[in-house]
Amino acid sequence: MSRYRILRKRNRLLQIQITLETGIDQSVYSRIERGCREASLSQCKELAKLFGTSMDYLAELTDEEKPYPRSQKETRS
Repeated sequence: MSRYRILRKRNRLLQIQITLETGIDQSVYSRIERGCREASLSQCKELAKLFGTSMDYLAELTDEEKPYPRSQKETRS
């Protein structure tokens, strides 16, 4: 099972809720979750913020789920 699906289920979100929160089309998110498509940089960023994790975790570059401290620039947006 993909990390995207695990995090979505853990947060009790439906795919349509992902769409509403991130602006990522539901069909696109579904393909990302199934591994048929890679998330773009901007999509990965939005999903990491929504799930409260790091982009590295979503890209399977680390097994550490905890996000890095947010930059001051990011917390202002």
